[in-house]
Amino acid sequence: MEKPPRFAVCLAAYNGMTFIAEQIESILAQAGVVLQLFVSVDQSVDGTEQRLAAWAMSEPRLTLLPCGRRFGSAGRNFYRLLRDVDLTDFDYLSFADQDDIWQTDKLARAHRTIKTLNASGYSSNFTAFWPGGKSKRVNKAWPQRTHDYLFESAGPGCTYVMHRSLALPFQELVRRRGPDLSDIDYHDWLAYAFARSHHYSWAIDDWSSIEYRQHANNQIGVNAGWRSFWLRARKVLSGYGFQQSLLIADAVGASSLPVVQRGLRRGRPGYLWLALQARQCRRRPLDQLWFFLSCVLLAIFKPAMKDGI
Repeated sequence: MEKPPRFAVCLAAYNGMTFIAEQIESILAQAGVVLQLFVSVDQSVDGTEQRLAAWAMSEPRLTLLPCGRRFGSAGRNFYRLLRDVDLTDFDYLSFADQDDIWQTDKLARAHRTIKTLNASGYSSNFTAFWPGGKSKRVNKAWPQRTHDYLFESAGPGCTYVMHRSLALPFQELVRRRGPDLSDIDYHDWLAYAFARSHHYSWAIDDWSSIEYRQHANNQIGVNAGWRSFWLRARKVLSGYGFQQSLLIADAVGASSLPVVQRGLRRGRPGYLWLALQARQCRRRPLDQLWFFLSCVLLAIFKPAMKDGI
């Protein structure tokens, strides 16, 4: 009989007392797998560290990393987990946020999908939900494009599962680059870019694996509604998104690609050239249109970005 797959689940927490218990219970309830949950708590003031320390005393599947450090962002907290957690005895690495609810077979389905498709990385659709009962299923399973990984992630990192064949090399990158990654705000985008740029196969499942809680303290929420659209649009038009793209391209060794050298590094002419590549830079057709318009607007209003950003 085949042994159940072993998962290292890495959860980054910060002032998480309101929702973290429900999330951890949904992780520990995963069917058909063996898992160890590793939690790193960014220095909090609501008792999160104390609650998890007490829980870990009675739950052997919960490991709380040493507390007291201030990371300042979810991304840096996840980089800490990637540096400090020993993944060598696990078949898979999975990321988790502190405030979602997982479907009971989330990890088992990821394992089956990875085996069936011979993939190394996995992410999925999700169902966003708000206080008051509103919910919305969000589709991330659009066909992958040649350069999408330099301009967007594969979906929320809390849906990610990476086979050890991908997880261990990605961990080695994080350990080797260390502080160089501190300005890359999205560990999940970096993981997807590393996988695609190094020719690992990635599967995006059209099944919704989590209930993705939306509330006022979300660091990154679902892109739904005009307020969310405007906040994201302001980031794009400030050049922030392309700055992150440059940092990620440098980190994963993709700096020599034409989309970087001829596009991102060329300032106004580069933005116009990128606009013509929109269909290969984002997955969803509506996002391709928004990418095209953003590049044109940046070509008009934004000066060239400097090297070494």
